[in-house]
Amino acid sequence: QLQASGGGLVQAGGSLRLSCTASGGFFAINVMGWYRQAPGKQRELVATIALGGNTNYADSVKGRFTISRDGAKNTVDLQMNSLRPEDTAVYYCNAITVIGRSFWGQGTLVTVSS
Repeated sequence: QLQASGGGLVQAGGSLRLSCTASGGFFAINVMGWYRQAPGKQRELVATIALGGNTNYADSVKGRFTISRDGAKNTVDLQMNSLRPEDTAVYYCNAITVIGRSFWGQGTLVTVSS
């Protein structure tokens, strides 16, 4: 399972750090990432990081968010700086194994007040 933590309420311009741990005998994980879903909107990619370290970011978060992972511990973090009200959403951790299976965490709410 994927367990996410670190959400909360922050003022615009502030920072939060999300963490996610994959536990329970995961087969080798290839890609880990974060997605988000704002009220009334579809879930969207925020950032992903592959096993080799390649990263991918949504244009809206480039330069503000940084994704990192610890392959040995099966953890992925998302450092979010310069937060904006439009970053308000439920953030979901995702892991894709080397055989293509996708797993989702339970989601953690991030609220950015203006």
